[in-house]
Amino acid sequence: MPTKPTLLRVSGSEIGPYLGDLARLRIDVFREYPYRYDGTLAYESAYLQHYADCDRSVIVLALVGDQIVGASTAMPLAAEAPEFHAPFTAAGDDPARIFYGGESVLIAAYRGSGVYRQFFLQREAHALELGGYDTFAFCTVERPERDPLRPRDYQPLDATWSRYGYTKHPELVAYVSWKDIDEPDERLNPMVFWLKPLLARPR
Repeated sequence: MPTKPTLLRVSGSEIGPYLGDLARLRIDVFREYPYRYDGTLAYESAYLQHYADCDRSVIVLALVGDQIVGASTAMPLAAEAPEFHAPFTAAGDDPARIFYGGESVLIAAYRGSGVYRQFFLQREAHALELGGYDTFAFCTVERPERDPLRPRDYQPLDATWSRYGYTKHPELVAYVSWKDIDEPDERLNPMVFWLKPLLARPR
């Protein structure tokens, strides 16, 4: 078993020094199913800069020495791109009350070590420390159940997210455009939201 990573929580401008390594990590991990994302450093760097420019954002880094082996992002939903808060606005919910978990990426060798669970706990703790949010939300790409591109050993994380206290809301869907690794052009992908009430933990 490799050395268990240590976790470091950074926010706002503290994210700046890590942008390049984070961009490369995201490109590598998101090439895997179900995202199959054909990313570029230029796009990823610009995307992550949005977190560095937001003083309420958080990125939880998983570090082995100086190497970033995983990361988990979050920011206020209202600060995200319009396509992410549009489903909530349409449903009559206030995006300003929701904290949004962007992505969690972790190199395969470190999966199953408890780091993924800590990503969620650390992001939720950050939102609670800020105050003013009553819901934590994230979304994940929805692929067909009989998708011919689905690897035989692929295991959806629905049961894990349910165990973490999240509920799937198939009525809340964002449509996000990206280029798959085997396609010439970008296309819209459905991203279904999972929600969890944010409750202050006893001291």
